[in-house]
Formats: sequence, structure tokens, C-alpha cells
Amino acid sequence: MTEGSTRRTMLATGTAALAATCVGCGNNNGNGSSSSTGTPTSSGTPTASAASPTAGSSASGSASAAAGSALAQTSEIPEGGGTIFKDQKIVVTQPAKGEFKAFSAICTHMGCTVAKVADGTIDCPCHGSKFHIADGSVAHGPATRPLPAESITVNGNSITLG
Repeated sequence: MTEGSTRRTMLATGTAALAATCVGCGNNNGNGSSSSTGTPTSSGTPTASAASPTAGSSASGSASAAAGSALAQTSEIPEGGGTIFKDQKIVVTQPAKGEFKAFSAICTHMGCTVAKVADGTIDCPCHGSKFHIADGSVAHGPATRPLPAESITVNGNSITLG
């Protein structure tokens, strides 16, 4: 029976450790970021609150249900950086002055939400993947696929989904 008890103890301990590890990789703000839900995060500059999320946002990072929703003013997206909108699961970047791009904020490696935009990359806190702000391509693995592009519209100083 000692062997059965040891096996049971190992299974219980392993299951608990696996559950604790998976919590950090969830899509529901379990990424250790200090930003509150609904508040965009950016590279070193304070920003205004994001528009309220829509209940129809999908877990894949697509914001099609929220199309037309105002995200930010162009002045809120730092040049050479970007801003993460956690509720919409979108990251908007400005690789060059006046050029705005949008990508899914869900890492293609294990599905974690990216946490920051710094030094020309969009960074995932879970396993260290980094993506280029200009095109979402992988700058540093373990991710092997780029962040999917999202659709935004820039009209004057306003950035909207869709």
C-alpha cells in the first residue's frame, strides 16, 4: 500500500502544480500585469481609459463584435510603441509617426495576454515571446506564429475598431 499512497500523493501534487501553472496562462487577466481591466497599458506613458468592452468579444482575440467602438485618440498611442486594450484583446501600435497597426493581444504560443510594448516589441510575460510592432511577426520565441492583424480605422485623431 505504500507504493499506492506514494503514487496518489504524486498525482495529487502534480495535478495541483499543473493547475497553478495553467492559471498564469489564461486569457482572463491572469498575466501578472499591474494594469486594471479596461485600462490600456503602454510603453512608459500614462493613457486614458479604454472604451467599455462588449460582451460579444471572442476568446480568439477578434474584436469583430465590437466593430466601430472607439478605442483611443491617436495621441494616446506612443510613437515607436503601442497600447494594449485588455478588454478588447487588441494591441494598437504606432511603428512610425502617423502609422497605426492593430494586432490580437493573445500570444500565439500558449494563449496568454501580452503585457507590455517596449523597445519596438509587443511582449508576452508567460514564456518571453516578443513580436515586432510593425507587423506582429515573431521577434523572439518560443512563439512561432505572428500575432494576427486586427482591423482598425483612423479618422482624424480617433482610432476605432473595424
